[in-house]
Amino acid sequence: MKHNFLFRLFLISLVCLSISSFAQDKPFWKEMQQFQRQDSIAMPAKNGIVFTGSSSIRMWKDLETIYKEYNVLNRGFGGSVLPQVNDNIDQVILRYKPRQVVIYCGDNDIASGASAEEVLSRFTTLFSNIRKELPKTSIAFISMKLSPSRSKFVPEVIKGNALVREFIAKQKNAAYIDIATKMLDSKGEMRPELFQNDMLHMKPAGYEIWAKEITPYLKKK
Repeated sequence: MKHNFLFRLFLISLVCLSISSFAQDKPFWKEMQQFQRQDSIAMPAKNGIVFTGSSSIRMWKDLETIYKEYNVLNRGFGGSVLPQVNDNIDQVILRYKPRQVVIYCGDNDIASGASAEEVLSRFTTLFSNIRKELPKTSIAFISMKLSPSRSKFVPEVIKGNALVREFIAKQKNAAYIDIATKMLDSKGEMRPELFQNDMLHMKPAGYEIWAKEITPYLKKK
């Protein structure tokens, strides 16, 4: 009996260890755990506005502060691509039952080899999954920015933006927010002064442009 008990205990421990190791190998597992810890301390109120997507959202440090009156929640994570947002849709969007979802993602997809058409396909999958679970929730897509460090991808980013914009134009309760052209100078050139040293992530001046363009699209309570 003792040997059987020890053997069962060993098997249970092995299974638990395997599950834990598998979970921690999942992309952004630690970030999702952090979100859960934050929610366990103070669960955000429902019917707010969730911003999610890649590091340009994650690194918008004063996002929740400047939009406090809108009840905004920042759930950007890592250098995510659209399928990863979709994979974590329950944890970064659905559980909060928001009145609006604002998404910034796609340029990492293109930098990783995805085509403009693939970005559109990935976005429409995410869009459809949000709509299926939250049919009354408004969805906004922030256009992919043009970054100096990724100048070789600019044509594909521009094409991807155009495809997503065309798709959204046919949807109800949805918006395409153009920040890409607003970050260019009068000659249509990128402005390096808006970016950090990596020429990818933005300085506060870049986020000021974003805020100016995004605010008119936010749904008030």
